[in-house]
Amino acid sequence: MSQVKMIRAATASQLWSCVTARCAGESTRVSRRSGIRARSMATKALTMENVNPNIVRLEYAVRGPLVTRATEIEKELEKGVKKPFKQVIKANIGDAHAMGQQPITFIRQVLACISMPELIKTSDFPADVKQRAQLILDSCGGKSVGSYSASHGIEVIRRHVAEYIERRDGHPADWRNVCLSAGASNGIKNCLQLFCNDLNGKPSGVLIPIPQYPLYSASLAEYGLEQAGYYLDEDHNWGLDVAELERALKEASERCNVRAIVVINPGNPTGQVLTRANIEAIIKFARQHGLFIFADEVYQDNVYAPGSEFHSFKKVLVEMGSGYAEQQELASFMSVSKGYMGECGLRGGWMELVNLQPQVQDNLYKAISAMLCPTTLGQAAVDCVAKPPSPGEPSYELWASEKDAVLRSLKLRAQMIADTFNSMRGFRCNVVQGAMYAFPSFELPPRALEAARQAGQAPDVYYAFKLLEETGICVVAGSGFGQRPGTFHFRTTILPQPPLLKEMLSIFQRFHEKFTQEYA
Repeated sequence: MSQVKMIRAATASQLWSCVTARCAGESTRVSRRSGIRARSMATKALTMENVNPNIVRLEYAVRGPLVTRATEIEKELEKGVKKPFKQVIKANIGDAHAMGQQPITFIRQVLACISMPELIKTSDFPADVKQRAQLILDSCGGKSVGSYSASHGIEVIRRHVAEYIERRDGHPADWRNVCLSAGASNGIKNCLQLFCNDLNGKPSGVLIPIPQYPLYSASLAEYGLEQAGYYLDEDHNWGLDVAELERALKEASERCNVRAIVVINPGNPTGQVLTRANIEAIIKFARQHGLFIFADEVYQDNVYAPGSEFHSFKKVLVEMGSGYAEQQELASFMSVSKGYMGECGLRGGWMELVNLQPQVQDNLYKAISAMLCPTTLGQAAVDCVAKPPSPGEPSYELWASEKDAVLRSLKLRAQMIADTFNSMRGFRCNVVQGAMYAFPSFELPPRALEAARQAGQAPDVYYAFKLLEETGICVVAGSGFGQRPGTFHFRTTILPQPPLLKEMLSIFQRFHEKFTQEYA
C-alpha cells in the first residue's frame, strides 16, 4: 500500500472511531435523558408484561381446559392407565365426522377428482361428478386446485352460491356480493374488523346473544371491541325479546358505541329457531338504532321441531320493503362444517353482503386479499353444497338419500337428548328445535357449590370436570358461553351416533344421581 493510501486509511479509521465514539456518547446522553436502558441479552422480546393484552384476555371455551384435559385422558387410556371408562366421548364440539358421521359421497367424489384430475378420465365416478370437477378445475389458475384463487373466491362458485340464495329466498342475489371464506368464522372475523375504531372517545361495541358461541366473545376481545350481551329468554325456548335488546343497548351505550348486533339462527348453543315475527322485530330494532346485522345462519339445514322453519334474514329484510330492503346493512354467513355435510376440516364457507357502502365493501375485499385466498378444496365443497345434484342427474338419488338420512337421524337424536335430560332430577332442557346442541340447565346442591368455591372453579365448570374424570364425557360448561347469574348450564352436542348417544346419556344419568347423592 502506498504511503498516501496508508495515510488516507488511517485518517478514515480515526474519523470513524470519532464518529462512533460521538454517537455512543450521544446515545448514552439520550438514554440518560429519557431513562431508556438497553435490554439485557437474556430479555425476551415478548413477555406476559408486554404481549398484546387482548390476546391474554381472549378465551375460547369450546377448546379450553376441559378439552385439554380430555385429550390428556385419551393419551392416558392409550398408555393403559386404568379409568372407570374405556373411551372419551367428545360432546364438546360440533364436529360431525369426529362423531362418526359419514361424508356425503358427491362432495368427496368431486374433491377426489379435482385433487387428482386423472380420475376424471380413469374413474367410474358418475358423469355429473366429473363434469363438476372439470368446471371447477377450468376456473382455477393453471387448472389446478394447487393454485391461488381470487381472494374472495372462485367466480363460478360465487355465482353458484348466489343461485343457491335465490332458490332459498325467492329473491335476486348478486354474486359480486358473495365472498367465500375459510369457514364462516373467517368471514365473521373479517367483518368484525371493520368496527375496530373508537368514535368520540369510546370504543366500538357489538350486541351478542347470551348464551353465545364463543367465537364472538373471543373475537371481540382479540380486536379490542366491547361486548354488549343481551339475554335470550330461556323460559320461552330461548326466544329474543326486543325489550331485552333495548335494555342491553342502553346499558352498553354508557361505555361504548354499539354499532352492530349478532344473531345466531338456528341457535348455538341453545338450539332455538327464530320465528319470522321475531326476525322482523330484530331488523326493525337494528334499523331504528343504526346497527349492522351479523346473521350467523350456518345451521340453516338443521331444523327439526314440528312448526319450526328457517327464515333467512336476507329474505325477511327484502320482504319488509322500502326503508329496510335498500338501507339495512347485513352480512349473513353459511358454512359446509354444519348442516348435513359436517365437513369441518375443509374450512369452506361464504358470506353475503347486503347494502354495504360500495367503498366500504371494496375496503373489506382489500383487507381479505391480504390473506390471499380461502382453501380451494373448501371452496369446492362450498360449490357442492350451493349447487348439489339436480333431479335426473346420476348422483341425485344417492345425494338425496344421504342428506335425508343424516337430517332424519339428527332429528331423532335432538328429541332423545331433550327427553333424557328432562327426565333427570334437577334438569330442564328446552326443545332442540334446530342446530346441533342442547343447553340444559341444572341445579347444584349447596355442598357442590362450596366444593367448587374451594377448588377455585365456577360451579358448572366443577361439575363438568367431575363428569369428565369419572365418565369420560366431555361437555362445555355454560359459563363458557355466558348465562344468567345464578344459573348453571352446559352445552352438549347431539352428534354422537345413536348407539353411542344412548350409551352416553345412560352414563350421564348414573353420574348425576351419584353426584347429587355425594353432595346432598
